[in-house]
Amino acid sequence: MKTTAPKIVIQQGDLTEMDVDAIVNAANNDLLLGGGVAGAIRRKGGEKIQRECSEIGTIPIGFAAITTGGNLKARHIIHAASMELGGATRSEALRSSTTYAFRVASEHALKTIAFPAIGTGIGGFPVEQCAEIMLREAAQHLKTETSLKTIYFVLYDEASKKAFDKIWKKIRMKDAESLSEAAGAS
Repeated sequence: MKTTAPKIVIQQGDLTEMDVDAIVNAANNDLLLGGGVAGAIRRKGGEKIQRECSEIGTIPIGFAAITTGGNLKARHIIHAASMELGGATRSEALRSSTTYAFRVASEHALKTIAFPAIGTGIGGFPVEQCAEIMLREAAQHLKTETSLKTIYFVLYDEASKKAFDKIWKKIRMKDAESLSEAAGAS
């Protein structure tokens, strides 16, 4: 079984300053870069990103699309549509858009990706539930054949970082218990 611990990094910081293959935008399905993470990406990355999003058009909730990184250090932006414009993020949409973002990253042979806590700002989704869903999807993805070497979770504030750290520790403990139970059964 592949280990996932060294590949997942949780840190506090500014997602738009990450020098990675792709950052993930907490997007609405119309790919309009308005407020929150999307607004910060538009302000720092330039209008080219919104033009590319407009060319793509509306995507289904739970899907993701990729654009260039504009003026950002990140080479690409994966827009994970976890809500409709003006709507709220729901758990299934978060799970699906996170999984789809990993699929897009693999299809483009990306090695590094950085996620925010999707849906916890404008989308109103609870941070601990977000951490549970996103970290489980990341751990599952890393158990498959993937080009990704490192998955970053870049959290805006200390409270979000603590929530992600707590959930990641819990997931790793459960994985370790499962491994020891499997070893004991053999």
